[in-house]
Parts: sequence; C-alpha cells; structure tokens
Amino acid sequence: MSPFPLSGSTQDDNDKPDVFRVMIVDDSAFIRGAIARALEGEPTLKIVSSVSNGEQAIKSLQRDPVDVIVLDIEMPVMDGMTALPKLKEIDGAVQIIMASTLTQKNAEVSLKAMSLGATDYIPKPSSSHEVMAADDFKRELVEKVKALGALARRSEVRGPYLKLEAKVAPKADDKTGKSVPPAAVGAVPPRVGIVVGAQAKKEVVLRKDPVIKPSIIAIGSSTGGPQALFRVIKDMGNGLPQPIVITQHMPPSFTTILAEHISRQCGVVCCEAKEGDVLKAGQYYVAPGDFHMLIETKGTQGPTVHLTKDPQENFCRPAVDPMLRSLVRVYGKSILVVILTGMGQDGMKGSAVVTEAGGSVIAQDEASSVVWGMPGAVAVAGLCSSILPIGEIGGFVRQAAVRGRP
Repeated sequence: MSPFPLSGSTQDDNDKPDVFRVMIVDDSAFIRGAIARALEGEPTLKIVSSVSNGEQAIKSLQRDPVDVIVLDIEMPVMDGMTALPKLKEIDGAVQIIMASTLTQKNAEVSLKAMSLGATDYIPKPSSSHEVMAADDFKRELVEKVKALGALARRSEVRGPYLKLEAKVAPKADDKTGKSVPPAAVGAVPPRVGIVVGAQAKKEVVLRKDPVIKPSIIAIGSSTGGPQALFRVIKDMGNGLPQPIVITQHMPPSFTTILAEHISRQCGVVCCEAKEGDVLKAGQYYVAPGDFHMLIETKGTQGPTVHLTKDPQENFCRPAVDPMLRSLVRVYGKSILVVILTGMGQDGMKGSAVVTEAGGSVIAQDEASSVVWGMPGAVAVAGLCSSILPIGEIGGFVRQAAVRGRP
C-alpha cells in the first residue's frame, strides 16, 4: 500500500494552473514514499500517482494526466527505458526525469534516455534514509519538478486524452444562449516567464561591444544541457584554434559518460578534465562531477586545469561562475562565453566579470531553451552581445573563433 495518500484528476486541479501534477515510478516503496515526502510539502506540487513499474505508469497516465514523471530506470515487469517512449506517445508534452543511482551504467542509460525524450535526470540516493537526509537532493528535485511542470503546461503538444471535456455542466453562451463545451482538461495556460521575480519583466538590452576573436571558449549549461551541448558542439566542430572548457551541472560518473558521448556523437576530441591537464587548441574539456574546474597558468606549461572541492556555488559543484572567474585571470578579455539552457543563475556573476574585463557572452534564446534560467539571467542582466536559438549558436561561435565576429 502506498505510504502517502494519492488522488486522481479532479476539476479542482484544472482550476489551479499553478499546481503541477506528478507521478512517481519506482519499484521501491521506500524510495517512492521518500520522494513523495520531499515533494508534497510544496503547495505548487501534487502527487497524482505512485506506481512500481513502467506498465503501471502507462495505465496511470492514460487515466490521470500529469505534468512531470519521476521515472526509475531498473524495475520489474517493464523498466524505465521501455516505458519512456510509450509514455511520451500518450502525452508528448509530459516531462520525464530519470532517477538513477550513481553508476557509470546508469549514467550511460540516463543520457540515452534524454535522447529518447526524457528531459532531465536526477541522481537517486540508494535508500529512503539517504533521500530524507539529502537536502541537496530534495532541493534539486523540487526545483526540477517545478521548472519542468511549467514547461509541460506551456506546451502546445498535449496527449489526446487532455482534449476530453471536463466533467462539469455546460454553460450558456452569453450571446446565443446555447450550451458550449467547458474548457478542456489540462488546457495549456498562457506562456509565462521562466526567469522568476522582477527579472521576468526586465527588457533585454544587448551589449554593443564587438565579439573579438577569443583565446578560449567557455560553455555553461544545466537542465536540458546535454542535448544542447551535442547540437552546439556538432556545429562548432573540430579544428578550432582555441581550447573549449565546459561546465555542465552533473554528478560524478555522469560527466565521464558525457565527455565520451560528446567525442563519439560530435566527432571531436573531448575528455573529462583531470588535474594538471594542459589545455590544447581544438580540444574540449568537461568539468568532472563534484569538482570546480579552474584554469591556471603554471610556469612555462601554459594554461592548465586545477580541480578544487571548494564550497558549492549556486548550489552546484561544478559551477560555471568559478570557472569563468579563473579564465579572466589567465586570458583577460580574450574570452567567449556561451550560456545554454539551465535552471538558476549560475554563470551570471562570472559572466559579469568576463564582460568587465572586455570579453563577450552569448546566450541561448528562451524559445529553444528547456529552462531559460541561466541564459535568461545573463540576458536580463545586460551581459550578452548576442542571444541566439540553439541552431545558430555553434556556427556563430565557430566563425568568431576563426575570424572574429561573423
């Protein structure tokens, strides 16, 4: 029996467009209960169902629409990878977060899941005790569910069952007196800003400073980042005259697999950075999980990687801000920063340091971002020379890297 009360679809839910509906899928009742308790204290989140395998998840989604599914990978009857495309077929807009323990195998599966339609992943503690004790896990889970719930509600591609009429009496049209159908269940509310608070209302103003040919390229990303990175790096290609350093918010094991996927899928030389690596032109370096990646100059070796376990910044390690600050100390103004999709504001303070030194920042636009948090933060702060859709960023960077601004 489920350790927490469940509720199905009700008209009350449909009257609350700011309440996001969640399904938990995990074969461990303890983990399901612990995840539920991490979420249920949030007034904007409602747990609609909790099931133990993918087959049950499919039946539940057919019956009760949700905005976000937290989906385990390894389960009996039907595992998460088998269920994933079937869930997306039912509702193309439902956002799926893969939950997995920190192993290289699960990291590989999680990245594959994102190529099949999952939006994000979260490293899952191995016991309910660890879940409840892990404040970082609870904070990250709540933030991701909220952000992806908003993304699902904005989507114009909802499953056919969401077009069914709500179970309320028809109302009379004011002009004709005839009955008209009630609003559709799960109707998509108007688009809302992802950059929260006062920032959402600020006008974005681009910097007029030209993008000069840089000596190094730095990329920061988070939620939705792996797929964005693959697209941008494919378009940037190999043979660039600069090294490229990347901080993607990911735990250990995941960054190792990410670097391997970038090399394999994008046809470039990419590695998970190691202490003392000397930066080489045209090579891509991914910050390893649980380490900040800084760049320093040591003697005659030139710029090298220095990994630290300094405190988290923006609740993250690795974080983009410390990487960018270190680059300014080595490269001065000769830096081109790219901020891609992601939650929060990591990269904004570091980008401010870069622009103060004379470097350039470009950001992914809102329309092509999974979450316009990180790119939105640098955009509304007035730090960007350009704001581009994902399909234009790689070509822009390559031209700037080879010849200066296109």
